[in-house]
Amino acid sequence: MFKRAIVRVPCLNLVKGLTTIDLGVPDYQTALIQHNQYVEALKACGLEVIVLELDNSYPDSTFVEDTALLTKHCAIITNPGAPSRRGEVQGIQSVISQYYSNIEFIKMPGTVDAGDILMVESHYYIGISERTNIDGANQVILILNRYGYTGSLVPLKNMLHLKSSVAYLENNNLVASGEFVNNPEFQKHNILKINDDESYAANCVWINERVIIPKGFPNSRRTIEDVGYLTVEVDVSEFRKHDGDISCLSLRF
Repeated sequence: MFKRAIVRVPCLNLVKGLTTIDLGVPDYQTALIQHNQYVEALKACGLEVIVLELDNSYPDSTFVEDTALLTKHCAIITNPGAPSRRGEVQGIQSVISQYYSNIEFIKMPGTVDAGDILMVESHYYIGISERTNIDGANQVILILNRYGYTGSLVPLKNMLHLKSSVAYLENNNLVASGEFVNNPEFQKHNILKINDDESYAANCVWINERVIIPKGFPNSRRTIEDVGYLTVEVDVSEFRKHDGDISCLSLRF
């Protein structure tokens, strides 16, 4: 069960953020409205939400998930793969230090975006991507091992982040799309397949018996609800324009 979430208000420079797709330029005022709705969805799942002020120095800073991995026993401050994002970790560290006494760090030449790390009970799948390299992933595993956790590597072929196309919903249910549907690493779980035309919905988050999913993907919502979950839809269309997903916008612990 989760108690809290950390989010950061989108900054005015959001339009200058990184993106690998061409879905247009985010509308800032709409992004603010959507972010507020996202915060309300987190609260509806029973979380205390810690809202950080916007930071115009870092256009992608609203995507706080990439900056840290928060476990029950320790916090790991990452070293984001995009150089323009590495300064974001300082602001996150100062907040996390209020809640964690055990804080670990990923060091160069290792790079890690926590969007590449999927927690499944006490095991962590770590995607090897353009943003997370093998050195960084191995550092994460060594740290996790010290706290009684395990980890394994999952090479990515097409996706930006591991969690772009896979999510764990507890009770052995794993949402997956694209290259991860038949990935041998995940076959021990009950795969909830998301079709390619709704692949964006594969990034969703389980929070205290509810699942927050992006708005506008009815077949995916039905797939999740059919196995017994309550869903909460949130429109994150403006964040999608800059590779942002449901999970990207918060750190949950």
